[in-house]
Amino acid sequence: MKIQVCGPGCMRCITTEKNVVDACAALDLAADISHVFDVKEFRNLGVRVTPAVLVDGQIVISGKIPTVEELKKIFSEIK
Repeated sequence: MKIQVCGPGCMRCITTEKNVVDACAALDLAADISHVFDVKEFRNLGVRVTPAVLVDGQIVISGKIPTVEELKKIFSEIK
C-alpha cells in the first residue's frame, strides 16, 4: 500500500503525517509512506485542499486533519 500525505509542511500536514504513521503502526501495516511538499506535484495528483491523504493514488482525506481512528478505519477497508 502506498500512502501519500500532501501539504506544504504546515503543522496541520505534519500532524496528519504523524497520525498516518500511528495508524499504520496500530494496524501493523507495512505501507510505503511519503510526504509530498511540492504544490505543483500534489495539484497534479488532484489535491486542491490540504492536508490530504492518498492511498494508492486515490484521495481518501482532504481538507482536515484525520484522527488515528479515522485512518485505521480507512486503511482497514482498503487492505
